[in-house]
Amino acid sequence: MEIEVKDNPAQHRFETTIEGHTAIIDYKLRPGVITVLHTEVPKELEGRGIAGAMTKFALEQIRERGLQLIPLCPYMRAYLKKHPEYQDLVKEDAGENV
Repeated sequence: MEIEVKDNPAQHRFETTIEGHTAIIDYKLRPGVITVLHTEVPKELEGRGIAGAMTKFALEQIRERGLQLIPLCPYMRAYLKKHPEYQDLVKEDAGENV
């Protein structure tokens, strides 16, 4: 299944809508830094790899924009542990290492 994710800066989130349900990754943006707050996938869409696809898209966008990442979202933190190729995006003083 192809998942089309987009950035919605007006709502401060990355999002995708599938079968009428919207999955989101909320963030807060400051100059040079993005804080990922929360990932939410509706129950109807769970188990399809949507959160992972959205997280990969978000991390690629963060890299392209040259931003530093503060991953407060538990899902994002878990994803980063499994995908060390994105570890360089994490802001050094963001607290404990992810």
